[in-house]
Amino acid sequence: MELTPEQLVSEFQDAVMELYFARKRIALLEAENAALREHLARTEQTSHAED
Repeated sequence: MELTPEQLVSEFQDAVMELYFARKRIALLEAENAALREHLARTEQTSHAED
């Protein structure tokens, strides 16, 4: 299947938008992961302090 130049540009723009939103999701997941790790560390410290 051969694409026209306009179709190639459209495909490229779609790929760029998908990458943009994927990077935003990755950033949100990394922030959530960091918060969860911090919460887990605090929980573990509290449980060890009670021992």
